Amino acid sequence: MAIQSKDNLTKINNQEPLLGKSLNELTEWVQQQGQPSYRGKQLYQWLYQQGARSLSEITVFPKQWRETVKDYPLGRSTIDYQSVAPDRTRKYLLRLADDLIIETVGIPTSKRLTVCVSSQVGCPMQCDFCATGKGEYIRNLKHHEIVDQVLTVQADFQERVSNVVFMGMGEPLLNIKEVVAAVRSLNEDVGISQRSLTISTVGLPGRIRQLAQHQLQVTFAVSLHAPNQKLRAQLIPSASHYPLDKLLAECREYVQITGRRVTFEYILLAEVNDLPQHALELAKKLRGFQTHVNLIPYNPIVEVDYQRPSQQRIEAFTEVLRRENIAVSVRYSRGLETDAACGQLRASRH
Repeated sequence: MAIQSKDNLTKINNQEPLLGKSLNELTEWVQQQGQPSYRGKQLYQWLYQQGARSLSEITVFPKQWRETVKDYPLGRSTIDYQSVAPDRTRKYLLRLADDLIIETVGIPTSKRLTVCVSSQVGCPMQCDFCATGKGEYIRNLKHHEIVDQVLTVQADFQERVSNVVFMGMGEPLLNIKEVVAAVRSLNEDVGISQRSLTISTVGLPGRIRQLAQHQLQVTFAVSLHAPNQKLRAQLIPSASHYPLDKLLAECREYVQITGRRVTFEYILLAEVNDLPQHALELAKKLRGFQTHVNLIPYNPIVEVDYQRPSQQRIEAFTEVLRRENIAVSVRYSRGLETDAACGQLRASRH
């Protein structure tokens, strides 16, 4: 058996975490540490299938070597706080290696377990109806910090995660490199189908095209929230730099490049964007290309006084879209009582 010498040991501090690395990369790492190549597969299985949080847990490794590398960073967070809603949705505040806090949500149903992951610490987009946008943007997440969120929820539920949505804190297309790397790791290492992953964006010039070039098989969702440029810029400040017609043109290009449809997320705000004429205007904008509209009744936050529409208004809006042959569904968010629903994430205990 190969024994690692002191000369071969690398300094533990500031080392790149092992989570997020492929089987080949982990095999190369163990060999650099003076261990035989088959330990790479053991490490891979303990990281992604058994959710190891430290190298000292991996009992198939020699005890002496485990002691030597026990402090080498795997890239796992710690649960700083957790709350559970009546519908069993769990909100987690996760503490990262640099002591920053992000929010992750586990959403169980009878058939699947979905994780809503964050892609940034905070969000710079400042959407008027979103709690995350009211806080401070700090930095992008690394891809291992995204994968960690899924493994953390999976371990806490003691249930395999089937779906992941990039709809937590942050704008995923401002962090394309790490988000794409996380998608590939979740697919290839954790074993979640790309078609069970959803990337959501408010839309940034050129970024949708950039994402399309990666030819991912994910579901792609665009947060539209308004049928015209004036109203959209009022709700989403960044939209003032990206005209709606240009955004929709880039979405059409995405469909052409990937062969996959675009889902448009539309938060319904009472008396703001939920009138029948708004639905008709939206239908005209979306006519003629492969799409689906996902209506989300507004989830309240304390910073603004928007209201959720009545059920009657939601149904009326939906009916207009259906009459105009626009594919549409209504999504009622889970975890509302614990501020874990769509638009409520703020990395706080409230």
